[in-house]
Amino acid sequence: MGVSYSAGTIVRTGAERATLVRRTYSLVFVSVLVTIAGSMFALSQPAVLSWIAQHTWLSVIAIFAPLLLAMRYQHAFPVNIALVFVFAFAEGVLLAPLLYVYGQTRPGLITQAAMLTIGAFGILTAYAFVSRRDFSAWGSFFMVGLWVVIGGMLLNMFFFHNPGADLALASITILVFSGLLVFDTWRLRNVYGPDDYVAAAVQIYLDLLNLFLAILRVLGGRRN
Repeated sequence: MGVSYSAGTIVRTGAERATLVRRTYSLVFVSVLVTIAGSMFALSQPAVLSWIAQHTWLSVIAIFAPLLLAMRYQHAFPVNIALVFVFAFAEGVLLAPLLYVYGQTRPGLITQAAMLTIGAFGILTAYAFVSRRDFSAWGSFFMVGLWVVIGGMLLNMFFFHNPGADLALASITILVFSGLLVFDTWRLRNVYGPDDYVAAAVQIYLDLLNLFLAILRVLGGRRN
């Protein structure tokens, strides 16, 4: 899901902007690797997979503890980096049962989703950096869309159980997080200060992760 954070000092110079971009994307890249490591660890431990599958909601709640702490201490290096990595590793562990199911029933699907996500990430990021448009209004618009999608998913999960609706919601989720990724990249250029790289990186990481999961659901739904 997406999380909103207040920005600190506005980037005022090219050097500050370059520092912020370098720190942010370095942290995003390493966090993705840590997430992969977390998934690989859980996939190698049947007991962990079983526990996550049986206590999914408890696991979801637990992984947000390091995220909230990372935001509270986002300027306290190196504690902030360590907390982000703990959160990223926990995310990987949480996703392991889902990846296991897709890996067993849809060989190659995860790789396809990953490649499409990387392509979309590159295109959307380049567009946000190159475009001269003001994307400030996109944040509230797509956050409303995100809450609508979450509400629809909960209704479908507990009441309707409609595979077609799930596929439609996944498609809308792709659009929502694509928009949020453009918005958060725009903030990286125009709003965040050089010391706000943790908040910026976490936001972009969450956009990227949710975009991947939505693409995976769409591909899996089409195969079904």
